[in-house]
Amino acid sequence: MAVRRLSALFALLCGLAAAVAASSAEDRAIVLATTASTQESGLLDYLLPIFRDKTGIDVTVIARRADEVLEGARRGEADVVLMHARPQEEKFVADGFASKRYDVMYSDYLLIGPKSDPAGVKGKDIATALKVIEAKGAPFVTRGDRSGTHAAELALWIVAGIDIASAKGAWYREVRQGMNVALEAARAANAYVLSDRGSWIAFKERGDLDIVVEGDKRLLNQYGVMLVNAEKFPDVKKELGQTFVDWLTSPEGQAAIADYKVDGQQLFFPNADRSGG
Repeated sequence: MAVRRLSALFALLCGLAAAVAASSAEDRAIVLATTASTQESGLLDYLLPIFRDKTGIDVTVIARRADEVLEGARRGEADVVLMHARPQEEKFVADGFASKRYDVMYSDYLLIGPKSDPAGVKGKDIATALKVIEAKGAPFVTRGDRSGTHAAELALWIVAGIDIASAKGAWYREVRQGMNVALEAARAANAYVLSDRGSWIAFKERGDLDIVVEGDKRLLNQYGVMLVNAEKFPDVKKELGQTFVDWLTSPEGQAAIADYKVDGQQLFFPNADRSGG
């Protein structure tokens, strides 16, 4: 009987130890909300193991459209937000859901189109290119999904002086899905499309598509990171989340971002502003 009691006690102690270990591991974990294109770029698969080895903190990623990222964060579903839709990010801070927004890195957008360039826009600035595409009614694919890339595209139509809601016709084709689907639709339709560089590099079935406009400063794709306000959501892991923000904007984190490449090409360029704003 004594042996059985000792065995039972030992089993109980093992169970308690496992529970404590599991609880401790959970306490050393944060939730990062980000956009789907950021996740699909492979950057986080590269960065997060480096961060975990440095700090012992695990990061669970929730990848959604830009509007869904912020909607979830406004419900306290994440500890940290990383995205590329600056006006929406600044409103998130202004509304008190984060105290600061920090620049982290930038990529850029590209105007992709057929190699034959039926609209004749290759090498032009982005505003001129969009004006010509609209004037000629050249096929153009839009994500139409309220993503960060979709928001950037809509802003560029405004820069070009075009009210796309009024100007769009059969030539302007909405797919209401992600970047890969939009690129595939552009390939199939011999159409133009705005893409982030990372998605373009990762897109293998390019067919007759190529870059027609790049390098315009208005195509800059700036990323920011924010710690969700723990005063609004007490469950936010403030210290661990801030550790991630600090690492991402540190010289070590910035170097890791610069080191990430796909097919030998750098996708993101670090430009952290540690003062926030």
